[in-house]
Amino acid sequence: MGGLLLRLLMVALALALPLRAGFAADTPVDLELVLAVDVSRSMDLDEQALQRNGYVEAFRHKEVIEAIASGPQGRIAVSYVEWAGPSYQQVLVPWTVIDGEAAARAFADRLAQAPISRERGTSIANSLLFVGTTFTGNDLAGSRRVIDVSGDGPNNMGVPVETARDPLVADGVTINGLPIMIKRAGGFASIENLDIYYEDCVIGGPGAFLVTVTDIRNLASAIRRKLVLEIASRPVLLQKAAETVSEPRIDCMIGEKLREQWMRE
Repeated sequence: MGGLLLRLLMVALALALPLRAGFAADTPVDLELVLAVDVSRSMDLDEQALQRNGYVEAFRHKEVIEAIASGPQGRIAVSYVEWAGPSYQQVLVPWTVIDGEAAARAFADRLAQAPISRERGTSIANSLLFVGTTFTGNDLAGSRRVIDVSGDGPNNMGVPVETARDPLVADGVTINGLPIMIKRAGGFASIENLDIYYEDCVIGGPGAFLVTVTDIRNLASAIRRKLVLEIASRPVLLQKAAETVSEPRIDCMIGEKLREQWMRE
């Protein structure tokens, strides 16, 4: 009798496992998107407020909401992370599934209520290392994984930016850029051709692109346009990762070298 009971129990467990796995399945989404936002002190408080408000208003805008609805699943997942120096990465809004206007507005409201930080240093690389790990174990199954990096200067602390970018690109993650070039370059942490730096040293992966901001009045509209492009893209239309990688036109260690030069003076 004991053997029979044991066999029946094993059969029951075997039948239950697929059911349990079904309940634990990851949520399918059209896009897993990390918004990685620079809060280094090189940006003034008014610029940081405009940047934050640009993301808030974007998720309340009908163009972004319509782009979300246009995908096969009709939903995306978004997280919002602020970054600065090598040891500062803060998740302001964790992974959130947005499947319509109500969810988009709730995401925007939560973001609007969060305080704005200002921290020292610019480590694009360490921010990429940090947000790259958040794709693992997030209970999501996205057709695409995208990191949207905004910033107003080159990487000047932490690991080299290519060291962080290349493994993510090799894993199929797309890194897009929003270089903010509102001020004239000045000080050790800024460069004239930040857009070229982002294009050659930061972005990469399938369909990678950047949107450059040169006028503070266009910051909000640039954020919204970039989100629409990211959300509405289709995998069949994207380039292969290898096609986005070319010989840099700029030294990808320029930020670190400028910082070292500044510290010697």
